[in-house]
Amino acid sequence: MLLFYNIGVRLYFVTIWLASLLNKKARLWLNGRKRYAFIRCNDSIWFHFASLGEFEQGRPVLEEMRRIYPENKIVITFFSPSGYEVRKNTTLADFVYYLPLDTAKNAREFIDAIKPKMAIFTKYEYWYHFFNEAHRRDIPVYIISGIFRPGQIFFRWYGSLHRKILSFVSYFFVQDERSKQLLQGIGLNNAAISGDTRFDRVWANAKQPKPVPVVAEFCSGHKVFIAGSTWPEDEKLVADLTTEYPDWKFIFAPHEIGEEKIYKLTDLLPPNSSIRYSQLSTQHSLSGTQQTLIIDNIGMLSSLYQYGDIAFIGGGFGAGIHNTLEAAAFGLPVIFGPNYAKFKEAHDLVALRAGFSISNQMQLKGIADTLISDEAFYNATSKKIQVYVEEHTGATKLITDHIVKGG
Repeated sequence: MLLFYNIGVRLYFVTIWLASLLNKKARLWLNGRKRYAFIRCNDSIWFHFASLGEFEQGRPVLEEMRRIYPENKIVITFFSPSGYEVRKNTTLADFVYYLPLDTAKNAREFIDAIKPKMAIFTKYEYWYHFFNEAHRRDIPVYIISGIFRPGQIFFRWYGSLHRKILSFVSYFFVQDERSKQLLQGIGLNNAAISGDTRFDRVWANAKQPKPVPVVAEFCSGHKVFIAGSTWPEDEKLVADLTTEYPDWKFIFAPHEIGEEKIYKLTDLLPPNSSIRYSQLSTQHSLSGTQQTLIIDNIGMLSSLYQYGDIAFIGGGFGAGIHNTLEAAAFGLPVIFGPNYAKFKEAHDLVALRAGFSISNQMQLKGIADTLISDEAFYNATSKKIQVYVEEHTGATKLITDHIVKGG
């Protein structure tokens, strides 16, 4: 099985190489892994994040470990360019790298260079050679905010190699009881239900959001509908609402911000009704006629929700919805597409009637109408969603207390 794993890793590299001929993201992924010297250090604390979302999810633990261990170097690795390119200069780390391709040689060389005293992986990413090398050297590997589902390869009859990867983990901090039971079902009892560190992160952000004055000016005096991390399928639906609610302001923060994507989004909106954030931040004045603001950069969405009243979270017509909790922490009712099965918090919010799944334009307009016209319903929904977030905070302390005690 390990042979097939190694072949698969190399085939993935070849696929990315071919894609890089046409795709910018693939090119960044490839160029970021070209040979370069890792700066040597001792007893570092190594955090790995798949992408930007996992960085924000694990950030509360990262910040706390930085505080607890001020003398230790913090090393961060990312798998995806969307994480590395946005956070490569973060002050929370001493060194930020792309995670090298998972081969035995790369794992040895990387761990030789950074000599971690521990490794902390957030939610996803299980790499055989990196985990095996850490285990062989008695370096604790922790999974935080982990979540498991019965259909994953770990729990299939053919998943023996992936179960072996899990056996290299020193301790799992999982989000729910089901995840803990699944691990116990394959003989892994080194797990605790900690909850999700994202709640700590979004709650802290909502208490002290970073102001964005030009966005505040754009929104001034209006109710605001924010469409966050959207894909084209989402944008087509939300764009139709702009004519339905002419007194509302709309903010779109697309998941992909290439010029072609921005132009296609602009074409969905009424002529001359939109302005891009890059224009807004440079011209320092508004005509007052723009109804829609298009965010053409990455990394500021979590700060925008402070100006909103209702949020639509993208991804639900594709691989799965993006982060609902950033908006929820500000008390915004959240609407999203039908593909949310893998997201516990989305199920919770739907059950609370603080989150709403829609499959078409008619359903979107129906829930939007209710939230906009029924003030009592809106206020109750807003209160419920904030209480839900606050009640689920606390994972960071549980995790860091356990790690510091050497559990």
